[in-house]
Amino acid sequence: MDVQDSPVSIARRIRQLAAESGGDDEAAYWHIGLDCGEPGFSWPALDRRASQVAAALAARGLGHGDRLAVALRNSPEFIFSVLAAWKLGAVPVPVRWDLPDWELGRLREVVDARIFLTSDDVPWLAATADDPVRDFPDVISPEVNGTCSSGSTGTPKVIVTERPGIYTPDQGITFAEVLGSRDITHPQTILVPTAMYHTNGFVTLHNLIAGARLIVMEKFDAARVVSVIERYRVTNFTCTPTMLQRIADLPGIEDRDLSSLEFILQGAAIMPPALVHRWARLIGAERIIMAYGMTEGLGLTALRGDDWMMHQGSVGRGFRGTEVRVLGDDGKDLPPGEVGEVFLRTPEAVGYHYLGEAPKMRATEDGFATAGDMGYLDSDGYLFLADRRVDMIVSGGANVFPAEVEAALIEHPGVADVVVVGLRDAEWGRRVHAIIEPADPAAPPSAAEVIAYAKSRLAAYKVPKTVEVVDAIPRSAATKVNRGALVAARGG
Repeated sequence: MDVQDSPVSIARRIRQLAAESGGDDEAAYWHIGLDCGEPGFSWPALDRRASQVAAALAARGLGHGDRLAVALRNSPEFIFSVLAAWKLGAVPVPVRWDLPDWELGRLREVVDARIFLTSDDVPWLAATADDPVRDFPDVISPEVNGTCSSGSTGTPKVIVTERPGIYTPDQGITFAEVLGSRDITHPQTILVPTAMYHTNGFVTLHNLIAGARLIVMEKFDAARVVSVIERYRVTNFTCTPTMLQRIADLPGIEDRDLSSLEFILQGAAIMPPALVHRWARLIGAERIIMAYGMTEGLGLTALRGDDWMMHQGSVGRGFRGTEVRVLGDDGKDLPPGEVGEVFLRTPEAVGYHYLGEAPKMRATEDGFATAGDMGYLDSDGYLFLADRRVDMIVSGGANVFPAEVEAALIEHPGVADVVVVGLRDAEWGRRVHAIIEPADPAAPPSAAEVIAYAKSRLAAYKVPKTVEVVDAIPRSAATKVNRGALVAARGG
C-alpha cells in the first residue's frame, strides 16, 4: 500500500485503504474468538461493514461530534462500530463491558453518549450486514476518541483526546524505530491480547489505519497467544507484566517459535527485573521495549531492553522530546536518586479534557504535569518509578511502595500472582498486606514462607506483616487490579 504524504480524515483514509487493497482475499484484521473461530476481514470488507453500521447508527441519531459509547467485548462489532463513528465524524468512547450495573450506570451519566452500545446490540449490529452500502461525506471527528480510566472507585474519569480524527503518515512509525531498532518491517502484524476498552488495546486501531495488520484476541489466553504468534508470524504486541509473566510460565515456552517478534512493548505497570531477564532469554533484550506514559498524553519515556540492562529497573528517558522532572513537596527539583513526584512535558501534547467532575492533573506554570506517580532520576537522566502516590502505604511512618514489594514476591516459585495493599492497623497505621495467588493451589506457600522470602529481598519495614492466599487475583480483562476495592473488601 502507498503511504499517503499528507494528512487526511480517518473517514477518507478508510476508503483509501479499501481502494488500495488487494481485494477480499487480503485480510487486514483477524478476530481470535472464544469459539475457536478466527474470521479475517479485508479492507474492502471493513469499509463496507463500517458504512453499513454507520448508516444504522445515523438512523438512530448519531451525527458529527456526538459521542458513541462502545461497551462491547473485543469483536468484529467493536471494530465496525468505531470505524463507523469515524465515518460519521462522531467520537467513539470504548467502555468496559464487564462492569457491575451500578458502575456502568455512573459511566453512562458521565459519558453522556448519543448512543450507548452494549452486548444487547450485537444481534442488531450483525444484522446490518444485509443492509445497502451508503456513501458518506468526508468529515472529521472533532475529537478522535475518549477513554474510560480503569481501576478507580472514585469519580468516573473519561479522558477525551482533543486531537481531531485525522490520519497522518507518522502514525505508522513504531516505538522500535524511534529507539533505533533496525529491520522493522511494514506493514507490521500486531497482536492485540488485551481489552480494546483499554488505551493499549484501542491505540492499535490507529496502527490499523496506518496500514498495519491486526490480530485481536477476544480474551487473553497465554497458551493461545503463543500459538497465534507462531501461526500468524506476529511482529509485535503490547501487554502488561502480568500477561508476560503468564506467557513466560507456560511449560516448554523456551522451545516455541517466537522468532517473528521484532519487538514487544510493555507498559501500564513496572516490570519486575526477573521477568525482563526471562524475556531477554526468550527473544533478546534488544526486542523488549518498556514505556511509561498516560492516556492524557502528558509525555512518554521509553527504552529498549539492552539499554535497560545498563539501567536495570528504569522506564527510560524522555521519548520524542519529552522532558522529565522530579519535584519535591516544595515544588523544587530533587537531586538524582531522591524520590519525588514525576512531572512530564512534551512538545507533542494535543490536549485533553475530562467528562464529568474529575479534576485535571496538576501542572506547573511552565507546562509540566503529573499523574501523581512517584520516582527518581539517576545521574544519566533515566527515570525509575516507585509507585502511584495514591497507592503508597505509610506504615509506622515509613513509605512503602506496593509495586516494589510485588516485584520481590512475584519471583517466589510458589507465587503465580500477587497484589500488595495497605490495611488499617492499630499499631502501624497501615500494615503491608500481601494477597497471593499460588502457582499450585494444592500446595500454596505458607505465610511464614512468604514473609521469610520477603525478608531476604526487602528492607524490614517493607516486608508484609500479613499474607492472604486466594484462588485468583481479581483482574479486569486488561489485567488491571482495583486496589481500592481489595482494601474496602478487607475493612479499609
